[in-house]
Amino acid sequence: MSSVPLEIQEEIMKRLPVRSLLQFRSLSKAWKSLIDSSDFITHYYASNQLQQHLLVRYLDPVDSKHKFVSIVDDDTFPQQKVPLAIPMLVDMYHSYRIIGISHGLLCLYGHDAVGSHMAVVWNPSVRKSVGVVVPNVPDMSQDIYEVALGFWACSETSDLKIVKITYIDIWTEMDSIPESMPDTIPIPSQVEVFTLSTGAWRSPYSTTNLPRKSLQFDNYSQVVIDGSLYWLAMDCCTGEELLTCNLIISFDMISEEFKQVSLPHSLAHRIYLGDLHLSKLRNSLVVLQQDVVWIMEDAVQNSFTKLYAIRIPDQSVQTTVVGFRKTGEPVIEYVATMVGDSSSSNLFNNVEISGMLSFYVYAYTETLLLLDQPDSTIYNQGKRYILQGLGNMHTDTGKVQG
Repeated sequence: MSSVPLEIQEEIMKRLPVRSLLQFRSLSKAWKSLIDSSDFITHYYASNQLQQHLLVRYLDPVDSKHKFVSIVDDDTFPQQKVPLAIPMLVDMYHSYRIIGISHGLLCLYGHDAVGSHMAVVWNPSVRKSVGVVVPNVPDMSQDIYEVALGFWACSETSDLKIVKITYIDIWTEMDSIPESMPDTIPIPSQVEVFTLSTGAWRSPYSTTNLPRKSLQFDNYSQVVIDGSLYWLAMDCCTGEELLTCNLIISFDMISEEFKQVSLPHSLAHRIYLGDLHLSKLRNSLVVLQQDVVWIMEDAVQNSFTKLYAIRIPDQSVQTTVVGFRKTGEPVIEYVATMVGDSSSSNLFNNVEISGMLSFYVYAYTETLLLLDQPDSTIYNQGKRYILQGLGNMHTDTGKVQG
């Protein structure tokens, strides 16, 4: 390709899969310089959004360990499955949960035995991850507080944001809540925002509409659409008798303002918030009620309609929608409650992944974000470190230039 102008080579490369680009980096210094440039990394995602993958996390019944697998979401589905190695930054924590996925980056949150809390942003396509130490996390075993996180990657600037919300976690344990009680309980560091470009946490731009203190967030259900984060939450109303109402809280990652999204009455007043889960169908927000799919098509009016319900005639089979393919077809967790093969199994295109407990499924497109970051970089109080191994050997790389 030496006779082809570099500008034409760049346009061709923007349409190649990440795996090919990683190989090209080792063939030419000019190609490596081009592919590693911040401008190419930023614009690659916008030029290469055709091939979708599904990221699946499950608990392996053989060794009782969490596993990740990536499945190419095209006409060959589900034949092209690739197991993914868990990043060292995640593996060093005894317990972690998935926060969400944005522009090909998966965010996880974990803690170790001595109480250190970290968010890990992982790009499975380039096999790199960065860690962000989360400050001001209360002691969950002693305090009345809990923490919810949200994650967003900006495709235009390649910058990453993490938002942390501290909320009161005792309302559902009380028979009643005096009207003045929520206002009298302080919430330290209620909302904080981290940006990768500065490497530091700060208060949000807008502090006039922080979440009500009577809200409790679902830590396992967060979706990002068009630069806005959405969480399921429960409002614990004050009064002589405890009343709860399920709803959705949104956070605009540009203006950093909170808003409220109402749910249909049948979903708002379900007692158990854990029966619901947020997901994304193409670019619309959906609420999953086990095997029922609700979709919000008008973000202005916040109106949800029931899209469909999956009904299996075999009563021994339990189905739960856990995600969606690019075609809009649902990805279903299939559980047979009786021993033996179910006659309903032929209704599904079997992905052939067996696991215990629940599956987590996320649609993503390959990205080069984090390619310019050293693997296992840790951000803590405005400084960067590189994790050398599980023996906690860190190398200080200096302050972040914001």
